[in-house]
Amino acid sequence: MTSFRSRVRGVVVSTALGDAMGAPVEKLTYGEIKSRYGRVESLMTRWHKMDLPEDMRLGRVRGDGIVTDDTLMTNALIRTYQAEGRHLDAYDMGREFVKEIAFRKTFVPELDRETFIMDRLFYPEKQIFLRHVLANAEPREGGLGNMVNCGAAMYIAPIGVVNAGNPKGAYDEAILFAMGHQSSYGLEAAGVLAACVAKAFEPGATVDDIVGTALSLAKDGTRAAIEELAAAARSLRARRDDRDAVVAVFHRIIAKYSPMGDDVSRHIDKVGVPSDHYTPSRLRSIEELPLALAYIVLNEGDYYRSILDGINSGRDTDSIGVMAGVILGAMHGAEVIEPGDIEQLDRVNRLDLLDIADRFAETAAAIIRQDMEAAATRRRLLAGIGCLGEEARR
Repeated sequence: MTSFRSRVRGVVVSTALGDAMGAPVEKLTYGEIKSRYGRVESLMTRWHKMDLPEDMRLGRVRGDGIVTDDTLMTNALIRTYQAEGRHLDAYDMGREFVKEIAFRKTFVPELDRETFIMDRLFYPEKQIFLRHVLANAEPREGGLGNMVNCGAAMYIAPIGVVNAGNPKGAYDEAILFAMGHQSSYGLEAAGVLAACVAKAFEPGATVDDIVGTALSLAKDGTRAAIEELAAAARSLRARRDDRDAVVAVFHRIIAKYSPMGDDVSRHIDKVGVPSDHYTPSRLRSIEELPLALAYIVLNEGDYYRSILDGINSGRDTDSIGVMAGVILGAMHGAEVIEPGDIEQLDRVNRLDLLDIADRFAETAAAIIRQDMEAAATRRRLLAGIGCLGEEARR
């Protein structure tokens, strides 16, 4: 049986792996990736912007295993759990989590220097600092007014870990925490992804179990997108090697819920043009989580193929890779990951991913034990007043 420690390792390492594999081709379309690369197959991929002038790539470097903000934010959340030693909510985002991203330096691989995570973040993630530090917002209202995107879901997996085997608890905690950053379907995706990770920790959990958990908790457009894409993925299994056909079907479906399509870059010609892209909606969904789940279903839980198919489908490739990776990492454990990939990730990012995971596993296990002790105490109290019936008092 795959151990808790191995599954935590699987989540932590898979965050970095999916992130680093997808980062070199982020924002390219499926067709552009196919034309330029054929198919991304490993960490050792050159960034499509690497030969551009430094100002055009914002002083960043990528490729060959370098991670981005998805991994940096995930590790910041892990350190927040280690500092607090308990479950979290939006007030913790406004305190300890803000300290991690804006006041404590770490090595930022894309910038190749020790600096604040804030220096690397995209504007919707800088919202955390703006709302909680500068605007002194009520923490539970921190996500209001933000660009609705996958920014919270991309780093939320640790909440699934501390709620291992309790998907509803993971969903609730993710919503309570991430509402300090996101709203609407961006917030919903964070809750659902955390629940999927929590479910994947259960021994014997299948892909269908994980998707079923997502559907039991997801609301509105997020639920509809996951349901429709999962059904399409099942019907396409016999044709999974026809990647052109699979991508065409998946993108046609997700366009109903996330209509930006391949037009994901921001440029001057868009300024002032009315659009409801990235705005709150009961009918919309981010595309990364439903697509990640669809590729997991398509490939029946195959670890590397699910991640790589998701990355090669284009657009927000690193976050798709992260979301598929953390679910399958929790499901299969770290044994499914090639040791050479872990070594490369550690080397270029100045990380020790297994040590990070093992220390986090100790923290998460302690929180879970606290939950079990509290549940046992509650059971005794309720049994004492006859709430649980005669059997509970014997």
